[in-house]
Amino acid sequence: MLNQRFSKTTSLLLVATFALAMASTVSAVDPESTDGLPPFLSDGVDDGLQSLTFFLFFIGYISMGAAFVFFMSERGNVAPQYRTTMTISALIVGIAAFHYYYMRSVYAEFEVVSIEYRYMDWIITVPLMALKFPSLVGKGAITDAKFAGLGFTGICFTGALIMIGFGYAGEAGLMPGVPALVLGGVGWAMIIVATGTPWTSGLGVDNDKISPELIWSANALRWFIVVGWVIYPLGYLFSPEVDLLPGNQEAMAVAYNVADIINKIGFGVVAWMGARKATEALAASE
Repeated sequence: MLNQRFSKTTSLLLVATFALAMASTVSAVDPESTDGLPPFLSDGVDDGLQSLTFFLFFIGYISMGAAFVFFMSERGNVAPQYRTTMTISALIVGIAAFHYYYMRSVYAEFEVVSIEYRYMDWIITVPLMALKFPSLVGKGAITDAKFAGLGFTGICFTGALIMIGFGYAGEAGLMPGVPALVLGGVGWAMIIVATGTPWTSGLGVDNDKISPELIWSANALRWFIVVGWVIYPLGYLFSPEVDLLPGNQEAMAVAYNVADIINKIGFGVVAWMGARKATEALAASE
């Protein structure tokens, strides 16, 4: 009972903190603005893609913020062993919500899509997404297999750093776009090798040791990594610095925003569904 009360109090405090922080960011809007819209919308001179980019930034931070509140509210409704999963889900979308607010502000004021805020978000949230597996399926389902001396967590973190690091190097013009894309893909492949695919166990995950109530969610998380993450390299191709397709920062931003909304919120939702199902199974067995 005491643990339940502490969990609910912690959730409420985190939700309240997030709400206050969001309120403070909203209060920072330019007081001289009459309608809160950037000039290219107010003047009616945008090409349609600018409007879509702006509103996807807006939808991004609102939906991520709402997801944060939902995951923290649901944290007390799952068994104790799955509350870490809900906390990680909330952290991913909560961190993304702040970055999306500032990316929207930069775009509205300067008409520039910030890759700096984007990669600051990814360097934190992508490793957290990989940590969903051990927190959801349990330590018993994580194998002792090693790759280059790295276990499951090491492979995922190293893969995330490689993927994000080379992606940024390509988009910032620090190295040619194609080698950066290929090397970043190596990091993505490392994460897939560790977590597995919807059809196979991973090097670091044993499907036979995942409870039946969680196998659907585990495979759904793999679908997001194997298929959902494909949207990101598509956006990368439109990066003005990469110069693989006709550079268009708005097309790049639209692809990235859609990918983030689908993958980050979806990642949390399927983990929540698995946690609730496993919690119900535990309650029924008592």
